[in-house]
Amino acid sequence: MTTATLDKPTLSAQPASPPPSDISAPRQPAAKTKIVLVGFDFGTNKSCLLAGSAGSTDIAVSKVIPTVVGYVKDGIVDGIIAGNARVLFGEDALRARLHVKMVAPLREGIIADPDVARDFLKQVRALADPSGTAEIRAVIGMPANAGETARDDVRRCAQGIFDRVLMIPEPFLAALGYREDSRVGQPNYVDPVTNSLFIDIGGGTSDLCLVQGVFPSRDDQVSIPFAGDAIDQLMQEELDRTYPNNGLTRLRVREIKETHAYVGPSRKPLDVKVILSGKAHQLELGDVIGRACNTLVDKIYPALTTLIARASSDSVVTLLQNIVVTGGGSQIRGLDTVLQQRLIADGYEAPKVKLAGHDFQRYVAIGALKASRAARENQWQVLLDCRKVSAGPPGPPSSPAQLAAG
Repeated sequence: MTTATLDKPTLSAQPASPPPSDISAPRQPAAKTKIVLVGFDFGTNKSCLLAGSAGSTDIAVSKVIPTVVGYVKDGIVDGIIAGNARVLFGEDALRARLHVKMVAPLREGIIADPDVARDFLKQVRALADPSGTAEIRAVIGMPANAGETARDDVRRCAQGIFDRVLMIPEPFLAALGYREDSRVGQPNYVDPVTNSLFIDIGGGTSDLCLVQGVFPSRDDQVSIPFAGDAIDQLMQEELDRTYPNNGLTRLRVREIKETHAYVGPSRKPLDVKVILSGKAHQLELGDVIGRACNTLVDKIYPALTTLIARASSDSVVTLLQNIVVTGGGSQIRGLDTVLQQRLIADGYEAPKVKLAGHDFQRYVAIGALKASRAARENQWQVLLDCRKVSAGPPGPPSSPAQLAAG
């Protein structure tokens, strides 16, 4: 799994949230003649950014970034941090974790700390447009059925950083990204945008969505606040009971999960080497990992069958052949097999559950960039520097064909 959320440390002498950093806002020229389109998967644990110029199909920027900001601690000796930077992002923050206070801007897929989120978005802007002179139009993935408050939080954090935004459910964007445009219309190709069910398992939420040729309604989506982070927590709690005073950090537990995660019958023995107090130890973690990961299946499966029941009788047979698991959770060994076996055991007609494949980290962002290229002018939400969102028509494109046309 690709999960990298970090615990928010609490320091008795510091506020729970760090003060806004001294990162300067991107330069805002009087007139912007260049437009950069951004597809952005703002993930709880890892974010993916794709960017390219409007009017071009080229991708100029493609990056996967751990969604974490590191604020350098007071008193760090000059030269310890490259360039004596005060704020680090992503992998840079993780590498310097001994010397920074690491803060995750999101929790369960929504913004938990607006100041930190703004700092992170400024870094995204700098990556997408190093010159700081372009107009940035970003399609941002949101958890399925994200409420208006969560969407407003994203708008507020993006004001003065992005110029225009469009927010679309992540599993729907994953279907657009998974779609092989060059094969659409071929006799043996099943277009996932036409009739499929996507399960996008991230760090904070597991999002399920019926994708049937139209923009999904609220009834077509389910978001479950149980995903990679929750698995980490269950593992750590059981480790603390089984191996008291083990000293394993949440980050190390996450690394163990990403290497060994599985669902289904117990895979004991599963011995994992860990370093405790400087000494190597072998811990038997087969049941610890299996129980935590199987809990994810127990959470997802009822939502999966609920959405299947909402599909029309004319579409459900084909739908059952196109259940796709993506996101970091798709890397859990056996997940597709276990879900498919449960459906068969419950009498569903010839279900087929498949994994999205090697590009699982990028599908939401790929779909978002496609959507940005297809969006009409009146579908963008204009973010004003005065921190007010324009009253123009904000609705996302209603047709997947329009979204994928770019």
